[in-house]
Amino acid sequence: METIDIPIYSLLLVFLMLVVPVMLSRIYRLGLSKPLLSSAARMTIQLVLIGVFLKYLFLWNNAIINFLWLTVMILVAVFSAIRGLTMKPGKILVPVFISFALATLTVILYINMFIIRLDYVFDARYLIVLGGMLLGNSLRGNIVGIDTFYKSLRKDAKKYQFVLSLGASHQEATRPYMKESIRLALKPTIASMATIGIVALPGMMTGVILGGASPEVAIKYQIMIMISIVVSTIISVLLTIVMTSRVCFSKYGILSD
Repeated sequence: METIDIPIYSLLLVFLMLVVPVMLSRIYRLGLSKPLLSSAARMTIQLVLIGVFLKYLFLWNNAIINFLWLTVMILVAVFSAIRGLTMKPGKILVPVFISFALATLTVILYINMFIIRLDYVFDARYLIVLGGMLLGNSLRGNIVGIDTFYKSLRKDAKKYQFVLSLGASHQEATRPYMKESIRLALKPTIASMATIGIVALPGMMTGVILGGASPEVAIKYQIMIMISIVVSTIISVLLTIVMTSRVCFSKYGILSD
C-alpha cells in the first residue's frame, strides 16, 4: 500500500492550523506570531527546494554527488553547533567538522554495509536520509555537550587551575567536566529511547509505516536508528571535546578565548 498523497489545496488547510497559535499569541501577547510565521515560511521554501534537489539526487544516485551533499549537511550542522559558543568559530571549525564527519560516516557506512547490507553503500536514499536523521538528532546533544564543557570550565576556572597546580595533567583535570558534558548530551536521547512505543511513535517508524512497510519492518528500522543516534552522538561529542581541546588550551592547560 502506497502512501496517500496530499493535494496542494489540502496542504493549504495545514497552514490554516497556524491560526490557532497566532491567535493565542496575540491574545496572551506572547510575541510569537512573527517568528512563527517567518519560520513556517522559511521551512516551506527550504523543504520545497530540497524536495526538488533530492528528486534529482535520487535519480542520479552518484557516489561523488551524494558524498558532497552529505559533506554540505555536516558543514551546516557544524556551523549550527559552534554558533553560540564563546570560542572563536575559526579556531574550532576544523576540529568540530572532523569530529562530526568521522562519527556520522562511521555509523552510516557500518549500517549500510553490515546491517542493511546494501550492494551500493553510497545509495542516496540511505546515505542522505540516514545522515540527515543522525545529524539532526545528534546535533542537539552536541550543542549541549560542547557548550556545557566549556561553560563549566570557565565557571570553575579557579578550581580547574588549582587541580592543575597540584600536578594533574590536562586530561585528568578536564575529565570530570567531560564526563558531565557527555551525560547531559545523551540524557534526552536515552530518555526518549525509554519511552518510545508507549508515549510516542517516533519519526522513523511513522515514516516507514506511512511508506507502506509493515509495523515489524518499521520497528526494526526504529531500533536501528535510535541506537545509531546514541552511538553517533557520544562519538562526536567525545571527539569534539578532545580535538577542540588541542586548539583551545595552551600548553600549560589554560583555556583561551
